[in-house]
Amino acid sequence: MNALENHFPTDTDRRMKAIAYSIKPQEKEHLALANGKRHDLTLISNELNAKTVSYAQGKEVVIVSTYDILDRDMLWELKNAGVKKIITRSKITTHIDLREATRMGLKVANAPDEDQSVESIAKQTIRNLNAWDAGKCVGKACCCQKVCTMDDTVTSYLYGNGKK
Repeated sequence: MNALENHFPTDTDRRMKAIAYSIKPQEKEHLALANGKRHDLTLISNELNAKTVSYAQGKEVVIVSTYDILDRDMLWELKNAGVKKIITRSKITTHIDLREATRMGLKVANAPDEDQSVESIAKQTIRNLNAWDAGKCVGKACCCQKVCTMDDTVTSYLYGNGKK
């Protein structure tokens, strides 16, 4: 267990409810290990589309891949289902209408680290959930299209790129 995992709330605290779409078999184990039963994760192989968006009902976070297209209509479907946050398991965000997501008040994060291995992306995904669960900004993983101020101490602790 690393320092980041020790820093955030324990199992006795609130857990985020999230659903991950387009999960490949090799991703399941890495996400489960990175999560450590901390968050309430639903992992499905189906892509996010008009037929599967209902699975997000009651979830606070949707975790997607580049195969899942989050245009204006899909973002509204997610918001209407109660989703407040989106994590993409990729460095790129071209499959998400970031401007519309920001306008709607949805928070968006990616997996920005150089290491884009399945294991690293799983860890980055859970790190984003942990930060949001603790009421913190996700730092360099933030993809919101607005100017925000971030506590340098939190940024440094999470990502090593701020003041200590």
